[in-house]
Amino acid sequence: MEGTVFTPCLEGMKNVKSEQGEMLTKPFLDLCKTILPVIDKFGAAMTLVKADIGGNISRLEKNYLSDPDKYKYLYTFVQGEIESKTAKGSSSCTNGLLWLTRAMDFLVELFRNLVAHQDWPMSQACGDSYQKTLKKWHGWLASSTFSMALKLAPDRKKFMDVISGSGDIYADMERFCTEFGPFLQENHKFLASVGLDDLKAS
Repeated sequence: MEGTVFTPCLEGMKNVKSEQGEMLTKPFLDLCKTILPVIDKFGAAMTLVKADIGGNISRLEKNYLSDPDKYKYLYTFVQGEIESKTAKGSSSCTNGLLWLTRAMDFLVELFRNLVAHQDWPMSQACGDSYQKTLKKWHGWLASSTFSMALKLAPDRKKFMDVISGSGDIYADMERFCTEFGPFLQENHKFLASVGLDDLKAS
């Protein structure tokens, strides 16, 4: 492949915001989709994460497609659901955006670990990221399921070889974390401003 597995993500980040600096729905969801092939390379360890991310993208996309003009901006979903008092429902777009952002937090932290601790095995990089991001939001069941899945993490060297392609994988990974992280922070900040950043998994 031309470049690394992150090349499409890095390209996609250029279009996520409007000229006014607002987060755009379709480019943000498309950007999240470009990360799915990266998750695929983890194999069984990330099946849950991938299903979760895919499901949340589909939920938001379905609503977006119902009225692309109305939902042009990402936070419109949340504002609408706050007015209709449905934001806290488990199938709400607000919940979808929150968990999508959290899953991406986990991935950014994981890639950060892979760059910063090149001597860590994959299971340690995954476990540390999980502790720092998703664990506090998961109930006992989700937490134990997740921890079991992470034991299936692939061999680090094999994984790095598969995702490297023809580019500088560590440089791309670092750039991904540096540039994608702020979008996630912005989502959290917005959700926190409306009191919806701390919903836990049921």
